[in-house]
Amino acid sequence: MQIAYLINTYPKPSHTFIRREIAALEVLGWQVHRFAMRSDRGSLVDPVDFIEDDKTEHVLEIGGKNLLRSSLGWMIRHPKHALAGLAMAVRCGRRGNSGGPGTGGLPRHLIYLLEAAHIARRANDLGIAHIHAHFGTNSATVAMLAEALGGPGFSFTVHGPEEFDAPRAFSFPEKIARARFTVAISSFCRSQLFRWSQIPEWPKIKEVHCGVDTAGYPAPAPMPEGGPHLVAIGRLCEQKGFPVLIETMAFAAKRLPGLTLTICGDGELRELIDGEIARHGIADRINIAGWVDESGVRAAIAAAHALILPSLAEGLPMVVIEAMACGRPVISTCINGVPELLTPNEGWLVPAGDPEALADAIVELSHTPNDQLAEMGLAARARAMSRHDGMTEAAKLAGHFAEALKSEAVANRPLHSETVNPA
Repeated sequence: MQIAYLINTYPKPSHTFIRREIAALEVLGWQVHRFAMRSDRGSLVDPVDFIEDDKTEHVLEIGGKNLLRSSLGWMIRHPKHALAGLAMAVRCGRRGNSGGPGTGGLPRHLIYLLEAAHIARRANDLGIAHIHAHFGTNSATVAMLAEALGGPGFSFTVHGPEEFDAPRAFSFPEKIARARFTVAISSFCRSQLFRWSQIPEWPKIKEVHCGVDTAGYPAPAPMPEGGPHLVAIGRLCEQKGFPVLIETMAFAAKRLPGLTLTICGDGELRELIDGEIARHGIADRINIAGWVDESGVRAAIAAAHALILPSLAEGLPMVVIEAMACGRPVISTCINGVPELLTPNEGWLVPAGDPEALADAIVELSHTPNDQLAEMGLAARARAMSRHDGMTEAAKLAGHFAEALKSEAVANRPLHSETVNPA
């Protein structure tokens, strides 16, 4: 069965979990066509991501004139669907106007309508039976509009935290109602979707975790000597809390002469982060490595005593899962879905936005013998492998696809099949 994945920007260095999910579905026998509005190839560093980029159909690369020609051609041939899609775009655009930055008002939703019409046409050309969008924001909007315009049915995965900022402006109640099913990556995420949907829709909200390739994680490396040395991984953006981490390092460095930190990532706050490091006089303690490929991430984790996650908002962060799979304990803020994965057996959970509490956890880690840290790392590895095996989670998702398509086929079956001409 051929389905399509729809993501706004793909692939991205921070979206390896989507690539892994698609790869696992293909191992299970599903044909997956990749749609994205745009590429982020200028930021890619992993060779596997460049291969994935080549496999992806990037809609906006056909150019504005070709997109307009394709979209209007589809809508002219399907006038009733076009009117329904236009009404939906206007409705969603009005909600977006009240939702703040990122939600999109009417002009943006009219652009989504054109993108959706093109996606509907391409899905029809390719024989795609279902579209699955990652993230409940604009990609899910385009998938919903494509369905209204006569394209295939859709589902979408909600991650957070962006979707949690303005769920009604993102039209969550309508998306959940119209979707064949909706995926939440954690119990916390699922509970939030319950808030923004009608009770009869709750059975359609499924929990499927992001997964890792468990075969790709060898036995954990020995704990390094000295230190402590920490690693932080992620995009340098407001929700990840890196300014808090720099303040944390300033507090902890006064108590721990050997403390160092490697940051794997980059982003819009890079200049601010560099300035904070200089202001606190701890440039000799922190190395910002920028984006590195998967093997580089695992090497950075292996060289550290623990991962530290200072986030102010999260869904269920893949970096925590990956560090645990590598056999390292984690120091994390206690937010959203993180406590579902990380327990005191595998690390430290501290209040968000509290640099002194993070510093206290670092000091406690420094007083923990390496053999005990290694035991915590093994417990973390076992928990991550049992909850986030990529093939297991992909099989759950494949089951939801199969059930949705089966239900759709039954709903569309002729009532008197014996009268249908076999030809």
